Amino acid sequence: MRLDKFICKSTELSRAEARRAIHAGLAVVNGAAVTHEAAQVHENNHITLDGQRLKPRPSRYFMMHKPAGTLCSNVDGAYPSLFRGLNIDKPDELHIVGRLDADTTGLVLLTDDGRWSFNITHPQRQCDKVYRVSLRDPLNEQVAHRFAQGLQLQGENAPTLPARLESIAPREVLLTITEGRFHQVKRMFAAVGNRVTGLHREQIGNIRLNVPVGQWRVLTSNEVAGA
Repeated sequence: MRLDKFICKSTELSRAEARRAIHAGLAVVNGAAVTHEAAQVHENNHITLDGQRLKPRPSRYFMMHKPAGTLCSNVDGAYPSLFRGLNIDKPDELHIVGRLDADTTGLVLLTDDGRWSFNITHPQRQCDKVYRVSLRDPLNEQVAHRFAQGLQLQGENAPTLPARLESIAPREVLLTITEGRFHQVKRMFAAVGNRVTGLHREQIGNIRLNVPVGQWRVLTSNEVAGA
């Protein structure tokens, strides 16, 4: 974790205030003054600020049901940030685990625990992400096999990892993937000559979306441990 982030998580200082304190030489890590805000520290390090030992607050974990027409961003852009619907203390300390496009709805996870989010998003961890996909055209019988074998996407050096496809209706499927490439789901169906007309994420790991659109809740300890 960056030193300035650690200080913010351990005090009531803003990021700018934490950086000023670091630059002033007030931060000491394992007995040595550190004046660079991006220095990497661990929660087990002995870290003091102006002589006071710092202990970070417990990490926080949330799910949110992202509405269409919102951005997976801490700030507004072409669309409003989904953080507008997150009425909690210090939302700026959180980051989004696995972003969704502005027009995509469904499960979004938010946390201030970088190791936890890395375990979810890194392809080698094989964390399942389940999407409900609406399509322009009905699927033919070979598409599920092609998804299971891996698809070569335009502009990519390596094919996608194996994915599971379950037909729900002629133009609706559940797709399970373990990656998070740029616009991956839309590009996968484009690669087989189809077009996504609706996209909704239902599940990440063992965490299933179960709050209304625009609402959020704290994750349970079992959900955090099993993600």
